[in-house]
Amino acid sequence: MSNTLSFKTYSAKPGEVVRKWYIVDAEGKVLGRLASEIAKVLRGKHKAQFTPHIDTGDFVIVTNAEKIGLSGKKMDQKTYFSHSNYPGGVRIDNVKDVLQKKPEQVIEKAVWGMLPHNNLGRQLFKKLKVYKGTEHPHAAQCPVEMNVN
Repeated sequence: MSNTLSFKTYSAKPGEVVRKWYIVDAEGKVLGRLASEIAKVLRGKHKAQFTPHIDTGDFVIVTNAEKIGLSGKKMDQKTYFSHSNYPGGVRIDNVKDVLQKKPEQVIEKAVWGMLPHNNLGRQLFKKLKVYKGTEHPHAAQCPVEMNVN
């Protein structure tokens, strides 16, 4: 029988994390499923060295944001609510309208909702890069294709 008291829990240090760049084509993908996979990679949960309080995640580039799909009747029924904190300052936007004006924002909001809402989450969110077309300025980082079902 082994001595289990000698086992140590591994905790990643910020300096020893190796970051990779991934690229995802959002064309024809379902928003929620894509966002959860992106959040998992941003958080670093796909790595063996995952540590909850350390940023161990990788960078993610999303292209073709305007061609994202939504399941069910969400294209007509899903809304985004915001308030300016002034009387009468309610603003309700339909997903269809947001996809036409700022398609990047739909993916960003979905991923942000799946990240921790604290300093670490804000740091993780900065590693998400979403673009409208197929062009992106991160070719020098040699991103690897990320498979999302």
